[in-house]
Amino acid sequence: MDDILRPPENFAMVCSGIFRSGFPAEKNLGFLKTLNLRAVLPLVPEELPDILLSFYKENNIAVLQVGVPGNKEPFVDIPDDKIAEALEKLLDARNHPVLIHCNKGKHRTGCLVGCLRKVQKWSHASICDEYHRYAQPKARALDQQFIELFDISAVRVLPPHRPAWLL
Repeated sequence: MDDILRPPENFAMVCSGIFRSGFPAEKNLGFLKTLNLRAVLPLVPEELPDILLSFYKENNIAVLQVGVPGNKEPFVDIPDDKIAEALEKLLDARNHPVLIHCNKGKHRTGCLVGCLRKVQKWSHASICDEYHRYAQPKARALDQQFIELFDISAVRVLPPHRPAWLL
């Protein structure tokens, strides 16, 4: 690794203790180390590469993987229970700081962040605006519909472990 810090594609801070990005590559590990992550939340069903698993182990980063299929017409939908499971892990402050990622940091990550924004009581217009910022030029109407119809009452948050920013 060289001294240049390179964030993963589509990297951003979502809110205090939560980051988002595309799939980290070897060139991103130096940057990830600076975040002092406690956990990563990969939203991919595939096994993670050995280099990432070794990096996470060496840096005491818990892997909270929730395999979420992409939301692609006509036959593959994002399962509500998978997003609810991922949200519960995301809303447990014991996992912070945490990095959410899928392959590109656009669709599955965008859906999870959109559902988090619903928990935070954002307007649907603001949620869609943020989704588009990361998903363009391939924003999916199905993702936006999923976010709109997702029932946040299915998400369990344990009060003693919820983030301070969650009312």
